Amino acid sequence: MAEQIMEQEQQELSAEQLSELLQIRRDKLTALREAGKDPFTITKFNVTGYSGTIKETFVDPAEGEESTMTVSLAGRIMSKRGMGKASFADLQDKEGRIQLYIRKDMVGEEDYADFKKWDIGDIIGVEGIVFRTHMGEISVKATKIVLLAKSLLPLPEKFHGLKDQELRYRQRYVDLIINPEVKDTFIKRSQIMRELRSFLDGRGFLEVETPILTPFEIGASARPFLTHHNTLDMDMVLRIETELYLKRLIVGGLDRVYEVGRIFRNEGMDTKHNPEFTSIELYQAFTDFRGMMDLVEDMMKTVAMNVCGTLKINYQGTEIDLGHWERLTMIEAVKKYSGVDFAEVASDEEAIELAKKHNVELPEVPTKGAILAEFFDAFVEENLIQPTFIYDYPVEISPLAKRKPEDPAFTERFEYFINATEFGNAFSELNDPIDQKGRFERQVAERLELDPTSKAQVDYDYVTALEYGMAPTGGLGFGVDRLVMLLTDSASIRDVLLFPTMKPTDK
Repeated sequence: MAEQIMEQEQQELSAEQLSELLQIRRDKLTALREAGKDPFTITKFNVTGYSGTIKETFVDPAEGEESTMTVSLAGRIMSKRGMGKASFADLQDKEGRIQLYIRKDMVGEEDYADFKKWDIGDIIGVEGIVFRTHMGEISVKATKIVLLAKSLLPLPEKFHGLKDQELRYRQRYVDLIINPEVKDTFIKRSQIMRELRSFLDGRGFLEVETPILTPFEIGASARPFLTHHNTLDMDMVLRIETELYLKRLIVGGLDRVYEVGRIFRNEGMDTKHNPEFTSIELYQAFTDFRGMMDLVEDMMKTVAMNVCGTLKINYQGTEIDLGHWERLTMIEAVKKYSGVDFAEVASDEEAIELAKKHNVELPEVPTKGAILAEFFDAFVEENLIQPTFIYDYPVEISPLAKRKPEDPAFTERFEYFINATEFGNAFSELNDPIDQKGRFERQVAERLELDPTSKAQVDYDYVTALEYGMAPTGGLGFGVDRLVMLLTDSASIRDVLLFPTMKPTDK
């Protein structure tokens, strides 16, 4: 019965079979310990090579000669095939898989007998000679084998698929073992991060770190996570942005700064939102939002080319051309996709009537600018498949952006969209402390009116910083996770987060 269960080890098992299999593996561990071969007492193994590199660098010896390429590698057993006095196994390490050839007369009778008892999933160390089999597969002929860690749980063969999606996210460690493409996604994520930093560093930006714990909730629309500092006996919040601290640094004379920051927002979850996510915010003195547009376009092209080798990205069956970017004002975009020209709308009342006529939801504070934004959400965003900058946002929804000198109802702000998704947000930063103070106070008052329990406050210290003088500045913030989704062709933000937030299994 035990052998039968071992053959089913990589198949779906019943609860009874799984229970028996777990006991078999624990019994094996007990036997190893009683024989003085406890693998968990081993502290190190000298690794000199990895599967991918070995395959890339192996050169077949001349006819009649033996290979002189010896290696020491370690990894997880992914399959075993016994052939009497010799066996084959597949070993998986960080670079992929490689076949092992284990013979009794080369590793010794005792070690070979032990190997026959090892299980799929066990972690082993191997020393041996690289060769090519008669079937043409580059392999390692073992001269020494060591059990480094015992796997007490079987690896499932069918760990992928829709029915196991939640389990994949909860047990990412197994997902990474079983599905090589998952590991590839996170390797590419790391590469994307390196490229982003390299791009910004090359433009003279200084990477900095600002507080995650902040003393109060600012008046922004995002809801924070609340906590309490025991020593200071004060309520605190996890940051919902890094903006205000970074702009304090601009005031202090650090003309180009950026932060790769973890952000926390106590809001909904879907394929594009996770309660904690990674953003990059950057600020550059002596430029404006158009300078940020040029920077975004250059940055996206550079990163895509360096990571993917092309500017034409296939995302979920749609080709995205990062080599071409459209630029539209919000009014132009709404007119293009809804037929309504807000340039001709004279009042809030007229905008309200247009919203009712076109079945557009009215915002909580129904001003002309806020209603324009609702029209954008209703008619425009879903059509922005190819890279598009939307700029000139209403002042009502842009509390930190500088007003347009020629039309103070709008601000020098843009967002950029790809595949009907907002990827980033940028401003000509507001540096008028009087205007900023007024906008903050109105924003907080509106927030408290809608939610009297809110702990939103005006950041008067930031206003004080502006009073010392902040140079004209362009600022940009964008979500790293959505960029990784695009460049790895991942459908959900959970696919690009190693450990996404999950609902407890008991709820």
